Amino acid sequence: MNIKIYTWWIASLVGFIVSFIPTTQIHAHEVRPALLSIEERDTGWFDVTWKVPTRGNQPLPITPRLPTNLQLIGSPSVRRAPGAQIERTVYKNNGETLAGEVITFDGLSALQTDVLLNIRLQDGTAHSTILRPGSPKYTIPVQASKFEVAISYTRMGIIHILEGVDHLLFVFALLLLLSGFWLLLKTITAFTVAHSITLALATLGAVYVPAAPTEAIISLSIVFLASEIIRKYKGEKSMMERYPWVIAFIFGLFHGLGFAGALSEIGVPQHEVPLALFTFNVGVEIGQILFICVVVSVLALLRRFFTYIFQQTWKILPYGIGSIAAFWTIERVISF
Repeated sequence: MNIKIYTWWIASLVGFIVSFIPTTQIHAHEVRPALLSIEERDTGWFDVTWKVPTRGNQPLPITPRLPTNLQLIGSPSVRRAPGAQIERTVYKNNGETLAGEVITFDGLSALQTDVLLNIRLQDGTAHSTILRPGSPKYTIPVQASKFEVAISYTRMGIIHILEGVDHLLFVFALLLLLSGFWLLLKTITAFTVAHSITLALATLGAVYVPAAPTEAIISLSIVFLASEIIRKYKGEKSMMERYPWVIAFIFGLFHGLGFAGALSEIGVPQHEVPLALFTFNVGVEIGQILFICVVVSVLALLRRFFTYIFQQTWKILPYGIGSIAAFWTIERVISF
């Protein structure tokens, strides 16, 4: 009896903590990256945009150090955006190449965030990468090879999905809701096909939906799944159980638009658009599969060795998931 009481309190504590996560530290995509964009509009003239997240009212202490052959023209233009500070500047050089030059981000090593670096030159050359605290320097190559583009965008896709808390929470809710390997596989496949379609269409400019409504619908889709899980536990036949592929496909379309928004911030090299788009999507799928494998393994271990805790936590989880997603939905609707 004492063991049951003890395990019940552990399960309750897990549910309590999960339910209160939204009001404390974690938001969807809370690990907001900084963004440095360098675009050559005329030969030797560069428009530079530095977007750095703010903590409270202060920007994170990261300072980009540009190539030495770039000379600042005029004064920077600084403005505030929700959760970020944006600085725009103009630089010039004497038409010298940037190949081989180094860009360093002072202060990045001490922070738990990333920097998206996007470089577009007038000759059509483009470079995009993600710099992490362990690697705050980037040497500009002459031209990214197909292999470098493939590796870079696959890596960015993996990082994006693993840091995309809302996308992962949607997949996690599917795992809780659906029973049977083949049903889960077919539903995840429908979700994958859908977000691949809208990711491609939005990146190529064929479809445009504003980011704020898209993000709100994504969080609302998680609220829907959480309510479906609760209905299932009550013995009711849920809509998701009747039409799992159809619903997963519809919501997948909006998740794809969310992926496209992230990809548009990173930028796509114009000489390798299909390759960058394909490998980014491959990276998203790799990250998604890794997440599913980890979750399924953990759930199997809990079910095998901690049956009572598993049963109690299983009942609490949908309420925690729904609370988090509802908070995100309200937050994103307010941002309209």
